[in-house]
Amino acid sequence: MRKILVSLIIAASVAGCAGTPPPQPSAQLTVVPDSQGLPAPDRSDLSAADRPALIGPLDTIGVDIFNVPDLSREMQVDASGRIAMPLIGTIDARNKTADELARTIEVALKGYVRNPQVTVNIKSSVSQVVTVDGEVTEPGLYPVTNQMTLMRVIASAKGLNEFARKEQVVILRTVDNQRMAGLYDLGAIRRGAYADPPIYANDVVVVGDSPERRLFRDIVSLAPLVAAPLVAVLR
Repeated sequence: MRKILVSLIIAASVAGCAGTPPPQPSAQLTVVPDSQGLPAPDRSDLSAADRPALIGPLDTIGVDIFNVPDLSREMQVDASGRIAMPLIGTIDARNKTADELARTIEVALKGYVRNPQVTVNIKSSVSQVVTVDGEVTEPGLYPVTNQMTLMRVIASAKGLNEFARKEQVVILRTVDNQRMAGLYDLGAIRRGAYADPPIYANDVVVVGDSPERRLFRDIVSLAPLVAAPLVAVLR
């Protein structure tokens, strides 16, 4: 039994010491030699394609009506996705962009304000979030921006924990009312084998569990119990 446990400890230790292989050139990846250095990014490389930022329940927005300061205000969208304003009453803001809501308010104000000009800004959002679950250091809800990707989400959750299975990361997403799942390998993304996938609001990221890592921890915890009788025999 002691021989089996010692062998497992050695095998697990060797596997744990195996480093991440260097990135390999591919159609998706150009590997630049150390002596050459990476070129500086272009301006277009520093920006991401616009994604529609939709207003949702409990978001905080600012409504500014040109030349009508009494109607301009900052407010929180209620739990049902609506806002209430003087003169025009309740408006459904849910799933509208800031510009779409501004146009809706303009139409509602035309009977009260001559040529209304409305600007809406999203001050803070609690609805545009991604859920991170599974074997990460800090599971939870994280805000989604235009440049949010899978690797950035994992970094926001303070990285993988010791039991994470980096080749079994699932993104759950609803598209046209259909639930979909994509399986990703963080190790392959780190090596540049394929692009870091974008993350959208309402996505759920689940990092899988590695039974082998848990077994390794259990074996290591038993190591002192195994080593003590061996030391006694040697003496």
